[in-house]
Amino acid sequence: MRAILKGFLLALFVCVLPVACGPEEPGSGGEPGPEVRLLRAETQRIQSPDVTEEQVAELVRGNNAFAFDLYRAEGGDGNMIFSPYSISLAFAMAYAGARGETETQMAGTLNYLPQQTQHAAFNALELRMSGLGEKDGGEAPPFQLSVANAAWGQQGYRFEDAFLETLAGHYGAGLRAIDFGRTEEVSEEINSWIADETEDRIKHLVSPDIIDASTRLVLANAIYFKASWLSSFEEEHTQDGQFTTAHGNEVTVPLMRQTTYLDYAEGDGYQAVRLPYKGDAVDMLVIVPEEGSLEQVEERLGAGFLDKVSGGLREHYVRLTMPRFDFETDLNLPELLAAMGMKAPFDPGAADFSGMTGERELYISEALHRANITVDEKGTEAAAATVLAMTVSSVPEPVKMSADRPFIFAIAERETGEILFLGRVTDPKRRGPW
Repeated sequence: MRAILKGFLLALFVCVLPVACGPEEPGSGGEPGPEVRLLRAETQRIQSPDVTEEQVAELVRGNNAFAFDLYRAEGGDGNMIFSPYSISLAFAMAYAGARGETETQMAGTLNYLPQQTQHAAFNALELRMSGLGEKDGGEAPPFQLSVANAAWGQQGYRFEDAFLETLAGHYGAGLRAIDFGRTEEVSEEINSWIADETEDRIKHLVSPDIIDASTRLVLANAIYFKASWLSSFEEEHTQDGQFTTAHGNEVTVPLMRQTTYLDYAEGDGYQAVRLPYKGDAVDMLVIVPEEGSLEQVEERLGAGFLDKVSGGLREHYVRLTMPRFDFETDLNLPELLAAMGMKAPFDPGAADFSGMTGERELYISEALHRANITVDEKGTEAAAATVLAMTVSSVPEPVKMSADRPFIFAIAERETGEILFLGRVTDPKRRGPW
């Protein structure tokens, strides 16, 4: 699948695992035994994972299938933005320690590969993504894409050596010793890491009330993306106009406009256009359903549908109108994933993360996810200027596409088709999903 879209986004996911059988005093875990080691990971990140291209492609297919499943599970009709890539990564670190029915449910809901290939495949995919912004060379990269993982573990608590090596070797997340009993300091440290990795786009995600002396592990992922359009919208062409919301109301919003050659398609009940970003590696695919048919198009949303849309794209002279938008979404992941069939990891009586410690004593007590996006004339807070000097004898009549009603957007890496962000805009004037 040729990639889908792009903008400027970030997202992050945190899961907190306390002791299922009751709290212990901080530091009461004792000395590590011969098969475990104390909150340290000397393993360096593996730079050449033992995985095939087909296994990486299978991981991408699974990640994208999960993205569409979660989109449908969230439902609603308000604005929405999330990073399925970030969520899949964070849960993959927990999956490394999952066993039994917990492992089975996680693999089934998140579409993971078997343990022996999942982590190496994710490492290979991350390593490929990390170099995208620099692949064209030059002093300034065409865009920024950074992904970071981190893990914090209770001082004195024992973790299996194999689990620590997986975190460090495939996710670059060497365990950091911390005292979760100092809740204010711990939440501040984690939030500071998140803010640093997302250029202050995600702040105060972790509150002190979700961490206490029974917490033993926090896993976190942060993703940050910043890029400019290959063909930017001219600010002087932006004018206030009417956007029809999902409820049929009209709101006045700034509408950006440009007329240029773009990949465009028309299909059963929709128009679509692909907006490339500088660097020619990531695109934004905007799908505008016919008026009143957002739900019908959302029901078809999936890899096959996006393949069909992308396969129908052809270069056209397009007069495009679409709004600026800037909003944020929080997802209730335990509730959403439980409804999708993944209940055991969040159940103290059923969770089996014995691959982390050798004992069935950890469960995921909190799973937070927040994502936000800003789209404007430049792309995503990245200035870009493109000048083409050409003389033509005639200009074809442009087809018209106006995203002046609810639309769906997806951001994906072009070569693999891995979806980084997926969402919809139903009211660009609102800052939240309500």
